[in-house]
Amino acid sequence: MHIVYLIRSIKNPSRVYVGLCSSMKNRLAEHNAGECKATAEHRPWEVDIAIYFREETKAHAFERYLKTGSGRAFSKRHL
Repeated sequence: MHIVYLIRSIKNPSRVYVGLCSSMKNRLAEHNAGECKATAEHRPWEVDIAIYFREETKAHAFERYLKTGSGRAFSKRHL
């Protein structure tokens, strides 16, 4: 399975991060351990939403969309 996820900073709830992984438990642990430069400053993080895909290409496309301006607006309205 391929997971597109949105995590939210517990320390600063207005900060969100969108990513893609195959193990949500392991990836969240990496974010909270400071192993990702993009999220280290705003830890700890919690999972806000995780969407599972069977096809990797669809997961990548959805992650890319969520990182665009219209994708961020979509996630604020619907996720």
